[in-house]
Amino acid sequence: MRVLMAQPRGFCAGVVRAIEIVERSLQRFGAPVYVRHEIVHNRHVVERLQRMGAIFVESLDDIPNGAVTIFSAHGVAESVVAEAKSRGLPVLDATCPLVSKVHMQGKRYVARGRKLILVGHAGHPEVEGTMGQVGAPVYLISTVGDVAKLDLPHDTPLSYVTQTTLSIDDTRGVIDALRARFSDLEGPDVSDICYATQHRQSAVRGLCEVVDLLLVVGSSNSSNSNRLREIGVEKGLPSYLISDGSELNPEWLRGAKTVGLTAGASAPEELVLDVIKALRLHDDVEVEQIAGVREDIEFNLPIELRTVAGKATAGAGR
Repeated sequence: MRVLMAQPRGFCAGVVRAIEIVERSLQRFGAPVYVRHEIVHNRHVVERLQRMGAIFVESLDDIPNGAVTIFSAHGVAESVVAEAKSRGLPVLDATCPLVSKVHMQGKRYVARGRKLILVGHAGHPEVEGTMGQVGAPVYLISTVGDVAKLDLPHDTPLSYVTQTTLSIDDTRGVIDALRARFSDLEGPDVSDICYATQHRQSAVRGLCEVVDLLLVVGSSNSSNSNRLREIGVEKGLPSYLISDGSELNPEWLRGAKTVGLTAGASAPEELVLDVIKALRLHDDVEVEQIAGVREDIEFNLPIELRTVAGKATAGAGR
């Protein structure tokens, strides 16, 4: 069996930064530190940090007074920031800088008196954070069909921002529908979506042209991992999202001579290697990495942590 690995895959710079903030906080302040929501959407990452002394909560009510508090990579609403400040909680913000960029874009549009549309998925923590950051009502839409349901005059001054982990093709279709319906629409170009999302999706599209089966390593609650699997489905390939090698179903491999393998932006490289190990239990495996974009972007840590030794494992996908 031939296994072709996408490049890039796995951890992006925002995920590396978020994990490193938790690791260095534990080194500097000691356990426990409290993280509001999963730092990134990967069970293995969360469980490893729990073993190190991180405690994950969904509400600031579950954080003791004075405890070191970390906001996840997905971002939080202004109300959460204000609550933490009112309680005097020492906060380290692990929000991905590209998510923060979306927040700032939304605030700028609203400050100019424009109504704001967010293209994203209801219930996702990034979407909840963005909607709670802009200080004005936000119209949340996910599909082309949602555009027709917007109860707004066609000449309403509108702007839009997007969830960073959406499919580029899906986003482009929704934006085109907005442009067709509304005469006064502003927003960032589709190419302004998260670079890691673009790179990983482009790599998977190329991979799908030369493989019989697509395996995506990532957690089921990871939006960007699910989008990668959906691309394989759109290409007509059997495509599966698995968290590690233990979830590999041998039945999937029947008749597959070439397997494509990638990982979502919150999945560590060790899980990719675990899937390869599982594949080797069923066949002789020849592994090859396809040519692709080499990512060298790094985001700065909070100043309080820059002198603390330690580094998150980025893996080959960084």
